[in-house]
Amino acid sequence: MLDSRWLGRLPYAEALALQESLVARKIADPGTPDTLLLLEHEPVFTIGRTPDRSSLRDATALPHPLVVTGRGGQATYHGPGQLIGYPILDLKPRGQDLHRYLRALEEMLIAICARAGVVGGRREGLTGVWVGEKKIASIGIGVRRWISLHGFALNVGGDLAPYRAITPCGIADVEMTSLERESGRELTVEAVAAVAAELAHAHLGLRHGLWTEARHTD
Repeated sequence: MLDSRWLGRLPYAEALALQESLVARKIADPGTPDTLLLLEHEPVFTIGRTPDRSSLRDATALPHPLVVTGRGGQATYHGPGQLIGYPILDLKPRGQDLHRYLRALEEMLIAICARAGVVGGRREGLTGVWVGEKKIASIGIGVRRWISLHGFALNVGGDLAPYRAITPCGIADVEMTSLERESGRELTVEAVAAVAAELAHAHLGLRHGLWTEARHTD
């Protein structure tokens, strides 16, 4: 069972506290349902726990607050117009394979893009989803006793200018884009969240072919 929740707009710290609570609950009680939190954030920059902070450029000049968080990866921006997804999943029955999990997230995001009429894809050696040479979705995950937290950020619309204050995901000269820019349509984050909730059952649920394959091979 996968319980998807639309939470609206939340400050980063509040959403992180909710993730931590859900992870602790699943560790204490493995029967707790998997959960996908869907939301927007107030403007914030985040970076993973890495000694390399070059992707922040000048951290003292950032136009919004900076949070050092427990996910993997370099600096990124979250703000209004961006769909955030935090899957709290037990990865043990999914083969305890982080690469497989990342691939499932990318497949789901590509499917969400397709629903908006946008052709998304992967780029060799890079995590996330791209439209040609432009990046539309970022992924940064954490795992605690094989329970996942953190997740993905899909640009639906909104102001992309804050990305220019950093080197997004540590990729030099990357151009960020959004579903609205690529589709030429007006979209709401809540409407795209509803699509994500629908597709999550197919791509992250235990019946997905990736997880069946994992159980047969591990």
